[in-house]
Amino acid sequence: MANNNLLTFSSSPHVKSPKTTRQIMIHVCIALLPALIMGVIYFGLNALLLTVVSVLSAVLSEGVYLLATGKSVREIINQFDFTSCVTGLLIALSIGVQCPVYIPALASVFAIIVVKMIFGGTGKNLVNPAVTGRVFAFMSFTSIMASGWIAPSINALFSGGSYDPVSGATVLTQMLSSNALPSLSNWDLLLGTGVAGCIGETCKVALIVGGIYLAVMGIINILYPAIYIATAGLFAVVLNNFQFTYFLPSILSGGLMLGAIFMATDYTTTPNTTLGNVIYFIVLGLVTTGLRIATGIEVVSFAILLMNLFVPLIDKFVINTPFGFVKPKNRGCK
Repeated sequence: MANNNLLTFSSSPHVKSPKTTRQIMIHVCIALLPALIMGVIYFGLNALLLTVVSVLSAVLSEGVYLLATGKSVREIINQFDFTSCVTGLLIALSIGVQCPVYIPALASVFAIIVVKMIFGGTGKNLVNPAVTGRVFAFMSFTSIMASGWIAPSINALFSGGSYDPVSGATVLTQMLSSNALPSLSNWDLLLGTGVAGCIGETCKVALIVGGIYLAVMGIINILYPAIYIATAGLFAVVLNNFQFTYFLPSILSGGLMLGAIFMATDYTTTPNTTLGNVIYFIVLGLVTTGLRIATGIEVVSFAILLMNLFVPLIDKFVINTPFGFVKPKNRGCK
């Protein structure tokens, strides 16, 4: 008979990881730094100001909420896990530099209080807070969020020139509305030179570097954002009469890479199984491209928010086989 003194009894989960939520979120913050640095280089100090305001608004919102629920300052500091920092960073990087500071501030407060804390805090939210905060800002301030875009130029950057707002739409919107390839080269789209858009989405190289860092550190499975991006690009080819010249402009324009690497891979709002994730990211790619062409605007945030709502349904029907499960034999009729 076993000696109970030698046994350790504990509740599930029994599989533990050395990575804490705080460590994971710090890695995400580090991975976002290349995109932030390029955003500041391309768009100037106003990009940094918007980012600081967004992050501070997110962190303070969480702190004030916890104080209102009876938490002490010491408890709040000890439990701080940097998730609010990530939310604030993503909101700032997904808006244009032409936005006034109150837009990222309000978006961050909404994301933290309404989307995250009211539902129980980290890991309890039904949808991605940063994505929902961005959608909230777009719906509330559409005229500001969708106009006055600034196109950075390397020549203007090193010559000390100024950047003038683009009187029109982003590269993606121009491509969708005209049903023609953009005038910028794929290299311009990759590097972000001359690309009007949000602070963190213009330089795709910076986003790719951040994604590789997260994959190397074991934070994300790089296969999932790759599936999302590839599906969106291939579906754009199909919807444009199988012209493969649309593939690269479709994946290098707009916020697809920012959303795929840093928003769609959120642990809380993605399925629990490998097959479930494959289905999720394939459908997400189809929905993104379909809505892009149907609406003529960037819809990555809306597509991710929509698919977040289907995650419980995917988890209900796509489940792992229980350990030790043996399928019963069909004995036929007796």
